[in-house]
Amino acid sequence: MRQLVVGMLAHVDAGKTTLSEAMLYRGGAIKKLGRVDHGDAFLDTDHIERQRGITIFSKQALLPLPGVNLTLLDTPGHVDFSTETERALQVLDCAVLVISGTDGVQGHTRTLWSLLRRYDVPTLIFINKMDLAPARQQPLMEQLRTQLDEGCVDFSAPADQRCEQAAVCDEGALDKFLSTGTLTEETLRNLVSRRRLFPCLFGSALKLDGVDELLDALTRFAPRPERGADFAARVFKITRDGQGNRLTWLKVTGGTLRAKMPLSGGAGDDRWEEKADQLRLYSGAKFSAVDTVEAGAVCAVTGLTHTKPGQGLGAEGNALLPILEPVLTCQLILPAGCDPHVSMGKLAQLEEEDPQLHIVWNQLLRQVHIQLMGQVQLEVLSRVIAQRFGMEVSFGPGSILYKETIANSVEGIGHFEPLRHYAEVRLLLEPGEPGSGLVFDSACSTDALELNWQRLILTHLGEKEHAGVLTGAPVTDMKITLIAGRAHNKHTEGGDFRQATYRAVRHGLMQAESVLLEPWYSFRLEVPADCVGRAMTDIQTAGGDFDPPQTGDELTCLTGQAPVAGLQDYARQVTAYTRGMGRLSCQPAGYRPCADQQAMVEQTGYDPLRDTANPAESVFCSHGAGVVIPWDQVADHAHTESPLTKPGQADDTPAAPAGGSTHRYTGSLEQDKQLMQIFERTYGKVETKSFEPVKKPARTNLADKDYTFAPQKAGPEYLLVDGYNIIFAWEDLNRLARQDVAAARVVLCDLLADYRGAKQCEVILVFDAYKVKGNPGSVEKINGISVVYTKEAQTADAYIEKATYDLSRDHRVRVATSDALEQLIILGHGALRISARVFREEMEQTRVEISRILARRNGQNAHSSRLGDTARIKTE
Repeated sequence: MRQLVVGMLAHVDAGKTTLSEAMLYRGGAIKKLGRVDHGDAFLDTDHIERQRGITIFSKQALLPLPGVNLTLLDTPGHVDFSTETERALQVLDCAVLVISGTDGVQGHTRTLWSLLRRYDVPTLIFINKMDLAPARQQPLMEQLRTQLDEGCVDFSAPADQRCEQAAVCDEGALDKFLSTGTLTEETLRNLVSRRRLFPCLFGSALKLDGVDELLDALTRFAPRPERGADFAARVFKITRDGQGNRLTWLKVTGGTLRAKMPLSGGAGDDRWEEKADQLRLYSGAKFSAVDTVEAGAVCAVTGLTHTKPGQGLGAEGNALLPILEPVLTCQLILPAGCDPHVSMGKLAQLEEEDPQLHIVWNQLLRQVHIQLMGQVQLEVLSRVIAQRFGMEVSFGPGSILYKETIANSVEGIGHFEPLRHYAEVRLLLEPGEPGSGLVFDSACSTDALELNWQRLILTHLGEKEHAGVLTGAPVTDMKITLIAGRAHNKHTEGGDFRQATYRAVRHGLMQAESVLLEPWYSFRLEVPADCVGRAMTDIQTAGGDFDPPQTGDELTCLTGQAPVAGLQDYARQVTAYTRGMGRLSCQPAGYRPCADQQAMVEQTGYDPLRDTANPAESVFCSHGAGVVIPWDQVADHAHTESPLTKPGQADDTPAAPAGGSTHRYTGSLEQDKQLMQIFERTYGKVETKSFEPVKKPARTNLADKDYTFAPQKAGPEYLLVDGYNIIFAWEDLNRLARQDVAAARVVLCDLLADYRGAKQCEVILVFDAYKVKGNPGSVEKINGISVVYTKEAQTADAYIEKATYDLSRDHRVRVATSDALEQLIILGHGALRISARVFREEMEQTRVEISRILARRNGQNAHSSRLGDTARIKTE
């Protein structure tokens, strides 16, 4: 039987849970129709939900229909619990977006639409409460087309009319309609799957009006995804049942999950393997234990203790990192006499279930701090803590959640050498793009530091939320690259590199020009015409900006962006000065530099030198004992040489060992951002037993960015591309590969052929064929690029590793891949690594350059280039 996971999404009070109840009732899954306002809805299983009348936790219900088994996921509609909704989107086959006919598209509706677009979820729209005045069908359809997507089509219209409207959504569908006068269900279903078409249905869930039509549309027009034969699953939620058993909620995306089946995850020292003890299929509050779960179904699994939301199991990859983040933080006040360390162990369960809470123990202030989306979440959280742990907690006043970043590049050094311990780490800290978060990489030679130690350092970089030096706020939007390190063959332990890594990050931050970031909202403000002047003045006073006002029939709309601090209590003010007619809706819009950084830093009163949990000092060994060296003297005592040198300081650079080669990078750092971030250090083999300290201090202030890396080789450049890695890393090629892998390979070949012509480099495209029995491997020339299919038992990684080693002796080599292990091996062989994401951006830039050249030569528009016809690479 075909399986389909359908998510129910809506702005709060649009009638989403009522519609879910009606679908279950009309589909025969429940015999009694419950109501949210009566507290007996089938999916409102928690007593807090029943009391408040809103959905707080995502729930599932099983709904068998002719030809398909639906799993309904009812998600929270309140903005304070939108992170719970975002986690559920990771496992949906399609979604039903519920919109109130009386309110139309609201603020949180737009947030949900953005999330559905980001996760590429096919969507049907149900306009509810059409029995209430002033719900009118035609104006609502116009609003959906203008504010959501032009692909919104009224499916309550006659078949010929809806086919005509649907045909306009796609060129291929239009050709079919013009030739046949209609569109088949398969064509409509394909348009829905590709998010070109969004069927819209109208009704009243409370009166069961339009519910049957919605179920019929799901049966006929919802996508029919293909499932792989190999086991694959994705975790989207962690909860605990009434007996305290930890439940891992996952969707089986391929193969079959069986009870007692061993599951594994993680990598390196964090790798784990456990058995799936019990498989539960929940429907509302009840469940049935089963022996197997087929692909496409959602289940809860007991016995797993290391899983986390977003994690992929088996052949499934990890989900995208969530984009919704809390913007408020406050102190969680424990009851008198409560041991904070015991309490933190209990509260850790809540953070495990909702990772966005970020519950932390501030050692300096001896306080528990928590991050939240809003006041309603805070109230619910206090009830949950009292119910589960018997603790009556309270909360201090909330404040804005700030973050920090850096404005210049610096080198950080961390050394940890108490008696019988040893580790030293050098890191390059560079500013990242806004919203990029923290990115970790390695450019350290394996001759200087073994690969296993490098992996460990990268793990330590990612395992902790690093605090800034201005206010102690989390750091973000930085690229941190491991450039050097040293271990002792006898005394180094894993924990030594943890200490050295943390201290290196802190040491770099102490030198950097730090920037305080504050969160911003994108807002939509609708007010009567006579209140527009007041609204514009308020937004400007709050430090925001806005587009020209858009005048409507009754209200004037202002859209723009403003700091969260300026809009915290503004919704109440809008209600007051518009006499209840105005509406303000806000969506998170990332972080920007704080307008009054100095005042905020002084208000916080944070002293980085007194933060004992984040030391910038290093520990060196002297006369058999550990000695703490202040952060501003660490460079004078470091044991490793900095691979970064200033122009004119060639005499200070250690000579290359006999037989080694000398390289010089001659490109412009400003012109080539990728090569500025990825560099090579090739000073030859470092003997691990030699611990003579460097006599000249390493230069650590890189504020002017006028530095060079270990030089590169001259000669023709080679680009090696891990074919399947790139295909499955690029969203559009990934979608194409699901339908036709061969077509995806052809598109990638065409793109690379144009890239080669524009960049004048040699391109080698490598595809795995190691599982093909008796395959001798092959190399063929296609449009000027070399296409390699590896032989039996040889992976693309192995081929690229060998080719990199051979070619880098005489040529400059770059490798496009997102395989972390492969990247480290490549760097150790003297090549430059470019990630799939950055290569995609470079490819798009190349496409633009080719289009401009063709436009100049042929007098044609830029979009007529062959590359644009071959494939579209979009960055949303």
